[in-house]
Amino acid sequence: MRFEHVCLEAIACTLPEEVVSSAEIEQRLAPLYQRLRLPEGRLELMTGIVERRFWSPGTMPGEISAQTAEKALRQAGIERGRVGALIHGSVCRDYLEPATACGVHRRLGLPGQCMIYDVSNACLGLLNGMVQVANMIELGQIEAGIVVGTESSRTLVENTIHRLNRDLALTREDVKTALASLTLGSGSAAVVLAHRGLSRTGTRLVGGVVQANTAFCDLCHSDRDETIGGESRPLMWTDSESLLREGVCTAKTAFARFLDTLGWQRHQIARTFCHQVGRAHQRALFAALDLDASLDYPTVHFLGNTGSVALPMTAALGLENGCVRSGDRVALLGIGSGINVVMLGVEWGCVSQGIR
Repeated sequence: MRFEHVCLEAIACTLPEEVVSSAEIEQRLAPLYQRLRLPEGRLELMTGIVERRFWSPGTMPGEISAQTAEKALRQAGIERGRVGALIHGSVCRDYLEPATACGVHRRLGLPGQCMIYDVSNACLGLLNGMVQVANMIELGQIEAGIVVGTESSRTLVENTIHRLNRDLALTREDVKTALASLTLGSGSAAVVLAHRGLSRTGTRLVGGVVQANTAFCDLCHSDRDETIGGESRPLMWTDSESLLREGVCTAKTAFARFLDTLGWQRHQIARTFCHQVGRAHQRALFAALDLDASLDYPTVHFLGNTGSVALPMTAALGLENGCVRSGDRVALLGIGSGINVVMLGVEWGCVSQGIR
């Protein structure tokens, strides 16, 4: 896919205040560690994640998403009446219905003719939302749109700790499938896209590719959706080693198409922002893509894996810290369970700083 008229006007993020270290999580897992004689420090050692963040108990994703989208709108300087689409793209949402985007729309005071809905695709929801908004802009249906989401990992992490300590039948091998759940963090991100005629930045969304490999859709899955008629206590099980291997393999296939579609060469990419999984994943991905890992801007060590908001939140922080210059070609490399890959290319104009 190629875009001629789409600009990336703003990327904003919101970080939770509560910081939870991997050491603290291991302390809470003391019964499990003692029973299976697991060495302390293995969580940080295996993942490279020192800490992650949680929202306060009871925080609703839509409430935070509205705050983050407000920051992005303020940064973009676009009149609200010109926003023609609002997509909420995180896994976490306020209710099964209505769409979480509805509450965000109301809080932002966006126009009634604005198209609003939720998109869910594991760790790629916000990137999918960006493609959808870009398509609407390219077709002339809207002038500008917002993609936003908020992920909240507290309940999943706490449920996982409870299960691991309670189930005395679990073996070391069983514990491996729960490791990915313990890496999760919380956060929020928002992206504003606009027609180049409205743009103040000149930062062009050039295009990108998607790649699916659903033969491996069972490598990471949550419990069945049983929220109707009962309380949801989510858990997630992941074959982390296989998911890493097959995800990187799928990304390698997608990256060759990405370069061909955009007409880019590897050496022309000045910066990458990637989905944040762990230290081993970053090493394997950049080796497979034959890219210098120094091009990447990692945040996983202090944010954990924040799902669908990981990549845009990392980009917002990278911009805030001045890691992109005008004229840079930037690759947004998203990989999610399913397996799905979305890769987007951006040519940076006037550097707009990410806002926390």
